[in-house]
Amino acid sequence: MFLRNTWYVACTPDEIADKPLGRRICNERMVFFRGPDGAVAALEDFCPHRGAPLSLGFVRDGQLVCGYHGLVMGAEGKCASMPGQRVGGFPSIRRFPAVERYGFIWVWPGDPALADPATIHHLEWADSPEWAHGGGLYHIHCDYRLMIDNLMDLTHETYVHASSIGQAEIEEAAPQTKVEGDSVVTSRFMENIMPPPFWAAALRGNGLADNVPCDRWQICRFTPPSHVMIEVGVAHAGRGGYHADAQHKASSIVVDFITPETDTSIWYFWGMARNFKPRDAQLTETIREGQGKIFGEDLEMLEAQQRNVLANPTRNLLKLNIDAGGVQSRRVLDRLIAEERQAAQAVQAVS
Repeated sequence: MFLRNTWYVACTPDEIADKPLGRRICNERMVFFRGPDGAVAALEDFCPHRGAPLSLGFVRDGQLVCGYHGLVMGAEGKCASMPGQRVGGFPSIRRFPAVERYGFIWVWPGDPALADPATIHHLEWADSPEWAHGGGLYHIHCDYRLMIDNLMDLTHETYVHASSIGQAEIEEAAPQTKVEGDSVVTSRFMENIMPPPFWAAALRGNGLADNVPCDRWQICRFTPPSHVMIEVGVAHAGRGGYHADAQHKASSIVVDFITPETDTSIWYFWGMARNFKPRDAQLTETIREGQGKIFGEDLEMLEAQQRNVLANPTRNLLKLNIDAGGVQSRRVLDRLIAEERQAAQAVQAVS
């Protein structure tokens, strides 16, 4: 159950640099490649000749050549040619709106007439030389909403990430959750605590002492369809916490683009953007490696959780006050999905 008339991160440009990429998104099998003008194209991953996946073919002169019998497809989804055959009358296959922006390729799995690239959230950290970003991609076998729950309640850090970003003080600081239109924000602030290993390393990376008490913050923001940006950081205690001057803190934005593959699997584009020492490539790689290990710990837990949920379909999951961020995010999604379905039904009734 997911929104369709919206933009999802489909892949990164490097994934389609040398060959077409087949990827399933929202239960739709798609193939991504670059057309003759270099712009990204997204088509149904289905050759109209014999049904082979077009992603098993190759790109020639901006056209997609099926690897089974050589049928050539244009970027708009229309058959262009085939060796020794007449294929001009073949019906076009489905084309999905796709755009390249902010270092990602985005796709719209719903009604193409509604696709407007202007509705893609502005990402300042991806557009400014004052920021650096490093990240990666995980394929995880879990419902995308379980990942949203995970990111909107960071209490689990104490246990799942005990050796990196977890600490007991997280549990002791009550989170606050509020709904802002279609967004949900959960905030947690900790004062006068020692930084955990990951943040001690970040302080050192920014030229700051790592063995002094700090103020720490986590501000998780969910926006539909399934994006979570988390402002995180530490500042030397007594310097203003979240509002401290840059010279006294190390702060970043945890980037989470969660793209449903199926009802029980996701493509998880993770990363961290920072605005201190943005040109330090080694620091970017060090942070990326550390964060990758942290998210790898989430992967194991989420897949085990999904297996349990599937094995116990009639059991209700209990909710506590720490779950408010995930609960409110699901309510926003439920409302938007219901509105989308009602609009589609209204159109069908008229036609």
